[in-house]
Amino acid sequence: MGSGIATALILSNYPVVLKEVNEKFLEAGIGRVKANLQSRVKKGIMTQEKFEKTISLLRGVLDFESFRDVDMVIEAVIENVSLKQQIFADLEKYCPPHCILASNTSTIDLNLIGKRTNSQDRIIGAHFFSPAHVMPLLEIVRTEHTSSQVIVDLLDVGKKIKKTPIVVGNCTGFAVNRVFFPYTQAGLFLVERGTDVYRIDQVITKFGMPMGPFRLADLVGFGVAIATGTQFVQNFPERTYKSMLIPVMQEDKRAGESTRKGFYLYDNKRKASPDLELKMYIEKARSISGVSVDPKFVKLSEKDIVEMIFFPVVNEACRVFAEGIVVKAADLDIAAVMGMGFPAYRGGLMFWADSLGSKYIYSRLEEWSNLYGGFFKPCAFLAERAANGAPLSAPAETAKSRL
Repeated sequence: MGSGIATALILSNYPVVLKEVNEKFLEAGIGRVKANLQSRVKKGIMTQEKFEKTISLLRGVLDFESFRDVDMVIEAVIENVSLKQQIFADLEKYCPPHCILASNTSTIDLNLIGKRTNSQDRIIGAHFFSPAHVMPLLEIVRTEHTSSQVIVDLLDVGKKIKKTPIVVGNCTGFAVNRVFFPYTQAGLFLVERGTDVYRIDQVITKFGMPMGPFRLADLVGFGVAIATGTQFVQNFPERTYKSMLIPVMQEDKRAGESTRKGFYLYDNKRKASPDLELKMYIEKARSISGVSVDPKFVKLSEKDIVEMIFFPVVNEACRVFAEGIVVKAADLDIAAVMGMGFPAYRGGLMFWADSLGSKYIYSRLEEWSNLYGGFFKPCAFLAERAANGAPLSAPAETAKSRL
């Protein structure tokens, strides 16, 4: 991820210092940046001369000494709270007092990350989406302590590196990942009850998503899926669907596309194909969870698959809106299209939900909640909008904005 962010910055003429923990990782990181740029040369987007000039803006280091005169740092390590806390404590020692201290964390509360510093006013989230040099969205996350100047400065950087920034409040998962987390969980719920993995992905891509929840899980990697999933289990236990399918697969050295085995099998060209062995893991996960196959899930209609995957996502979006994590529903529409890959022609997540109506979405979630539990339970905001027949995207008058 750090290599992608570095690529995005040097492509817009920002000089970048890339720090790693050892020479091997540093060479690999610089190699990925070079590969990103060489891909542009191959496509005729960049000349060789421009390549040389751009890569010259990148410098690799193994310590913090070069950080004494930088204006902004973007931390992009794995989702490990104690590691991030240590890095930010080190950054505070080495970076100048005006330096923006940004984290690319996708789920962890920023107050927790900055807990061991006295620099909360300059800590901010700069959440890029993978691949960072390609995906257009930049989620800027502010805490109650982040200074307005730091937000303005990061907005300016976002504009200069040709990203579409949205400013959101601080919470576990922020706006985009928190809203999107039920996407894979809903898929796991269906699979454990008998719906075919590959049919779900096929239906969801037909709906307009670039890939279904299981192909996406393979792409992201099971390690990341479990790390982020843990954050949600800890913070939202009452509405988290706890499937053992991914942990069971990971125990058998499956981690997604990187290991060429996940929900799919992958060849040398990263082409995905169904895996007959998957059935064994699903049966094992069912036995652990005590879930049995339900005949109606085996023959679930395309409409029901789409709604059971996306209505929990809409439900979480309603919570994020009601809590003031975003100040307007349009921000969630932009986030869904640019960060989640939600089909643009459907107008965004909240726009699409309003085309179906709050009453309908509420009634479906309420029905599933009564049958299958808290994962589907409609939130108070959705219940209120449904009772009044009001659009979900109408201004949330009672919400106290975290912005």
